[in-house]
Amino acid sequence: MIPYSFLDLANVTEGSTIPETFTKSAALAQSAESSGYTRYWFAEHHNMQSVASSATSVLIGYIAGKTNTIRVGSGGVMLPNHSPLVIAEHFGTLASLYPDRIDLGLGRAPGTDQATAQALNANFFENVHNFPKNIVLLQQYFSEENRRANVRAFPGEGLDIPLWILGSSTDSAYLSSSYGLPYAFASHFAPAQMAKAFEIYHSNFKPSKQLQSPYIMSCVNVIIADTLEEAQRLATSFYRMFLGIIRNERKLLQPPIDTMDDVWNVNEEAYVRQMTSCAFIGTKETVKREISLFIERYRLNEIMITSPIYDQEARLYSTRMFAEIMKELA
Repeated sequence: MIPYSFLDLANVTEGSTIPETFTKSAALAQSAESSGYTRYWFAEHHNMQSVASSATSVLIGYIAGKTNTIRVGSGGVMLPNHSPLVIAEHFGTLASLYPDRIDLGLGRAPGTDQATAQALNANFFENVHNFPKNIVLLQQYFSEENRRANVRAFPGEGLDIPLWILGSSTDSAYLSSSYGLPYAFASHFAPAQMAKAFEIYHSNFKPSKQLQSPYIMSCVNVIIADTLEEAQRLATSFYRMFLGIIRNERKLLQPPIDTMDDVWNVNEEAYVRQMTSCAFIGTKETVKREISLFIERYRLNEIMITSPIYDQEARLYSTRMFAEIMKELA
């Protein structure tokens, strides 16, 4: 059995509040922990009323405090938005509070629009160019050797905090392989270059102090229900979320509807389905068959799921069923 993990976007649902969203995330993380999930990650996004994970490190600390054993981390922190020293201190603090439980996944994108990226950090575009150098700087802050430097991270220095590179293109594959870091691909919204990126990563991997052999993880969408019809109905919330991205109509996560036929046009449907081609929607039996083939085809070392489901109980059920699938595949 390969490890299985969960990505939470802290989606705010229609009719709910941000505090209620965080309470739901805590309940979901506790359920994931009891179901054997390895990691529970949050993704940094900004200027999106439907996504409440902007202060990613704060939310990681909240969830780590509500759980006991599951690893909690970022999927990811968008490093160009921040000073590497600040991230070293934040995650050093988290790792000091919750030893051997904190992951630091790093991305190059802003997780928002360009105007907001500039508001977050006036040097954003320069930082994008310096992303590889800033990863090395972050590693330096965590190293014991940095004790002789003029600038040091407290907490952070000397702590073993696993770094991951996140990506949705082949650029990230070259970077993570050259640095010898584990690689997580955002297949849940940008699957087009996944196969090529994994091929590049495997072909160019160089062992490092952190990792001796290649390690890849794919994040996919999973919605499981008792019947195919119910799963497809639950998925309409997920499809409308992506449709909102295309139309630039950012709304809270909407309740499911019976059909999408009158909601999108032919071109919009094709585009949404291309963006969400790594989605496994159906009963436990159908998802088990499809996910098994997917894992084997791409030689995954780990799989991460996200489940943009409106109803909390349906979301909890889906994540429990996926855990059962992974245990049965062992």
